[in-house]
Amino acid sequence: MLGTMLENVRRACPLIHNITNYVTVNDCANILLACGASPIMADDREEVSEITSICAGLNINIGTLNSRTIDSMVIAGKRANELGHPVVLDPVGAGASKLRTQTAKRLMNEVRFTVIRGNISEIKTLVSGSAATKGVDANIADRVTEENLNDTVDFAKAFALQSRGVLAITGAIDIVTDGQQAYCIRNGHPMMSSITGTGCQLSAMTAAFVTANPATPLEAAAAAVVAMGYAGEIAHARLTNLDGNASYRNYIIDAIYNMTPEMLEKGASYEVR
Repeated sequence: MLGTMLENVRRACPLIHNITNYVTVNDCANILLACGASPIMADDREEVSEITSICAGLNINIGTLNSRTIDSMVIAGKRANELGHPVVLDPVGAGASKLRTQTAKRLMNEVRFTVIRGNISEIKTLVSGSAATKGVDANIADRVTEENLNDTVDFAKAFALQSRGVLAITGAIDIVTDGQQAYCIRNGHPMMSSITGTGCQLSAMTAAFVTANPATPLEAAAAAVVAMGYAGEIAHARLTNLDGNASYRNYIIDAIYNMTPEMLEKGASYEVR
């Protein structure tokens, strides 16, 4: 099933509009190309509605937030909703500042999201309106572990039902749920935390997956999360003594580019609760 999600991305080649952060914009574009989609990066309010109209899906990432692009995000999100296009929200660093928290909440109030993807601290911020975050990383007290997995799944399901979309909480154990079923995913490698942008890339790729698989957003989002984690495993196995985190970043993109539906099915490590 998950392999079919990737196959459909490569077949459909969806054009994805990204309003994302300038730290990882190049990596987001390349991961979209690697999975079989096409990227457009546009964030000026004078053109975002038009750009969204010619694309099939939208990815909104608040990583390098500024007042100029907040309205652009809202305009693009509303236009995508009007057209029935999938929209992904990555609330990067929500809880780290009032601006980020307020912007994430505004976006949720004004735009209907197909998928919300973030770490557990960011998602808790969306629920409570405040949280302690370590930059854009999950606060250590909010790590998803085997010990708290059941409670976290219940929390995630409740929020997914409230937001009327798919929720993807990513970390050492990933949880992807639509409020009814939850994929608990154990793909990935700890070294992925040593490079910036894996989460941003995943959100962009998730937009491509749900756009190419509109009838199955839960499975599409889960497939994207599995693919990214599995790519991290493949990339790490390829490293030599001369390689570091820069090579690792490139190897992850290479792994997505070379991944087949059969590889994704075989490499997936998850359970459904």
